[in-house]
Amino acid sequence: MILLKTAKEIALIRASCRLAAEAMAVVMEQIRPGVSTAFLDDTAERYIRRHGGEASAKGYHGYPRSICVSVNDEVVHGIPGDRLLHEGDLLAVDIAVKKDGYHGDMNVTFAVGAIDDEGRRLMAATQEAMERGIAAAVAGQRLGDIGWAIQSFVEDQGYSIVREYCGHGLGRGFHEDPQVLHFGTPGTGRRLQHGMVFTVEPMVNQGGPDVVLQDDGWTAVTADGRLSAQFEHTVAVSPEGPVVLSRFADLPF
Repeated sequence: MILLKTAKEIALIRASCRLAAEAMAVVMEQIRPGVSTAFLDDTAERYIRRHGGEASAKGYHGYPRSICVSVNDEVVHGIPGDRLLHEGDLLAVDIAVKKDGYHGDMNVTFAVGAIDDEGRRLMAATQEAMERGIAAAVAGQRLGDIGWAIQSFVEDQGYSIVREYCGHGLGRGFHEDPQVLHFGTPGTGRRLQHGMVFTVEPMVNQGGPDVVLQDDGWTAVTADGRLSAQFEHTVAVSPEGPVVLSRFADLPF
């Protein structure tokens, strides 16, 4: 069941997104070769707690840390730990926050130091794919229109879309309906309505779309070992068109 959000609820989700984005900016300042992914997790958790929130991911279905950090061929849900970042790594950071009863969620892929042209092209294409999906989140259109906007662009770039993971509604629940696939057929799926709030978060692989789940039960990696990137925003469907709740003019996302 899809829970349409009131203007007051959307404002509360935006406030949680704001805290997630601020935590992301603090983490970004610490990203450099030699830093551990556990340190980035600790940095985010301290900031979130200090500002009255809690990490949505921590303890969710047993997830052990506060944020997800996925490096290079890791597609999604990488668990922070002792791993050190290296020059040229691609690092996807996923931060979700619960504050005053409502969740906000976002993901940014960063370059660690200098990366090669192929890595930069993958990052740029993934971010553009997200933006095209967001632009399709218009009342009266359908979920399949979002998926097709993303899929068609990604495949035109010579990349592939991960199909095992998708965007999701959120509000009082961390994951609510609808599921937002990043592939699809135009004109199909649930019709979009004012008050829907969900994430658009394509995972784009440099090679094939297949992924393999690691033994930790969380980290998914590309089956062919090639790079993956992800970007994510929380979006509200409004009479004015899609509104990105996790983007702020004074922050670099």
